[in-house]
Amino acid sequence: MGTLTEYKVVEMGGVGPGPFAGMLLADMGAEVVRVERKNAELRLVAAKYEILNRGKKSTFFDLKDVSQRQLVRQLIDEADVLIDPYRPGVMEKLGFAPEIVMKSNPKLIYGRITGYGQEGDLTNFAGHDINYLAVSGALHAIGTKEKPSIPLNLIADYGAGGMLLMNGILAALLERERSGKGQIVDAAMVDGVAQLMAMFYGYMQTDFWSLKRESNLIDGGTPYYNIYETKDEKFMALGALEPQFYKKLIELLPIDNKVFADQWKSDNWPTQKEQLKKIFKLKTRDEWSAILFKENTCAAPVLSMKEAIEFEPNKSRSVFIEQQGIMQPAPAPRFSRTPSRAGQLPEDYGQHTNEIIHQLK
Repeated sequence: MGTLTEYKVVEMGGVGPGPFAGMLLADMGAEVVRVERKNAELRLVAAKYEILNRGKKSTFFDLKDVSQRQLVRQLIDEADVLIDPYRPGVMEKLGFAPEIVMKSNPKLIYGRITGYGQEGDLTNFAGHDINYLAVSGALHAIGTKEKPSIPLNLIADYGAGGMLLMNGILAALLERERSGKGQIVDAAMVDGVAQLMAMFYGYMQTDFWSLKRESNLIDGGTPYYNIYETKDEKFMALGALEPQFYKKLIELLPIDNKVFADQWKSDNWPTQKEQLKKIFKLKTRDEWSAILFKENTCAAPVLSMKEAIEFEPNKSRSVFIEQQGIMQPAPAPRFSRTPSRAGQLPEDYGQHTNEIIHQLK
C-alpha cells in the first residue's frame, strides 16, 4: 500500500514533465492511466524502455473520434487527478476544458503543465527545456566563460516542470480534504526554473554573485568546487567548500600550501586551478577516488550512467533496480510505513486499452 493507493490519475499522452509527474504518482501507489495519442508522438525507443511509463496502464484512444473521446471523458469523470501536458487550448478543443469536466467531477484536480503558463504574453509559444532556461536566467548562469552549457533537460522539464506539477497536485489533494473541492493547478516550467534560481536572484543583488560565468563560488569559479581531468582521461569532481573539507583536501594533495593557504582569496584561484589540473593528471580517476572519496574532502569520481549502476555504494542502497530486465532508478523518496514501488513497464504502447474499456462498461 503506497501513500497514494486508491487515488486515480488520468495522464494525457505527452513527453517530459507530464509523464515524469505521472511516474512519481504511480510509484507512490496511484492508479495511473496514460492516454496515448495514436500516431501523434515520436517514439524513440520500444515501450519497455520508457521508464517514465512504469506502473501505468497504457491506452490508445483516437481523440478525433467522438465516441473515443467519450470513453476518455468517462475516465476523467472517475479520476481524482487529470494531467494535461498540452499547449494551452488543446484540451478545450478536445472537449476536455476544465469548466466542462469539473462540472461533472467537481473534486477533480486538473494539473496543467506548460512552458510559459496558461496566461501571459508567451502562453501560445512553443518551446523546450533549453528555451525556458534561457528566458528564466538559468541558462546564462550555467557553463564556461565562453558560452552557456546545456544541462540535458533535467532542469525545466523535470526539476522545474514535473516536480512542480506533482507538488501542486499533492497540495491540491490535501486542500481537497478540507474543502471537498477540486481545482486547477497551472504549473509553468518558466515559473519553476525561476523558483529554482531563487537563491541566485537574491545573491545577484549583492556583491557576492557576479553575472560572469566561472567567477563565483559554485559555478566553476573556485578551484575547490570544480572538475578535473585525470591521467586516464576521466574526471574527479571537487566540492570542498567548507573550511574543514578544504583543509583535509590540501592535506591529501601534493600541493604548495603557501598558494593554497587562503581559501577565499580569489586572486589565487587561477594559480590554484593550474596546480590542481597538473596534480590530477598524475593519477587515474580510480586512484584519486581511493585517496579522496571517503576522506571527507567532498570529492567524488565522475561516473558514466553505466558506471553509476555498478557503483558499490549505489548498489548497497539500491539506488538503481532491475525491472523486467531494465535497469532504472528506484522510486524516491523512501517511506517508512507505506513504501513506494516501481510498477510494471508496459510492454507495448496502448496494451491496456481493452482492459480499461471493459472496466468502463
